[in-house]
Amino acid sequence: MPNTPILKTPRMERLPPYVFASVNAKKMAARHAGEDVIDLGMGNPDQGTPAHIVDKLVEAARNPRNHRYSASRGIPNLRRAICRWYRRRYGVELDPNLEAIATMGAKEGISHLTLAMVGPGDTVLVPDPTYPIHAYAVIIAGGTVAHVPQQPGQDFFESLLAVYEQHDPKPRTMMLCFPANPTTQVVELEFFERVVAFAREHEIRVMHDLAYADLCFDGYQAPSFLQVPGAKEVGV
Repeated sequence: MPNTPILKTPRMERLPPYVFASVNAKKMAARHAGEDVIDLGMGNPDQGTPAHIVDKLVEAARNPRNHRYSASRGIPNLRRAICRWYRRRYGVELDPNLEAIATMGAKEGISHLTLAMVGPGDTVLVPDPTYPIHAYAVIIAGGTVAHVPQQPGQDFFESLLAVYEQHDPKPRTMMLCFPANPTTQVVELEFFERVVAFAREHEIRVMHDLAYADLCFDGYQAPSFLQVPGAKEVGV
């Protein structure tokens, strides 16, 4: 059969090139040209996983009971452990049966949550710059990305309100990532108190990506959106 091109869909056409693939291509071109490149791109570990974790993985892999499909929401013991960690770390009580779920990673969790919450015609407030999946998930779901600028010395909430007012129909979802990737910006709990108040006032749902909770230094501990009273009513 002759080679025929795969028909692209409008949704695929809206997806920009994956930023890490573009960076990697430029990095390899520079190295092939003899440049000395220091890679500050994707955060791959340069040290091995601690031995006790590897040993436990090997032990679990050898147990035939684990050679089956898992529970769709994640095994109960894992979900209970997630909720215990949240209680110890943030003082937040979560129901392991209703408020915790295991995913294959932040990308998978965010993309499927966005598919469940966003559809064609919906607008989502997304910080700019941000981690690619925060914007890509909205496009995959058929929604529109409303970019909220994050610049040094710029008041985030002034930008947020300005972008919100520019759109009609109004955005009904907001994506946040603090500690932020790629800017490394951090916030205090007061920031999330203002987020919850904004979400309530404008009837917005909030998705907080807390993937970098433990990448903190100099005594700083990143707060969780869920620490704010009423956060559960407006966000995840």
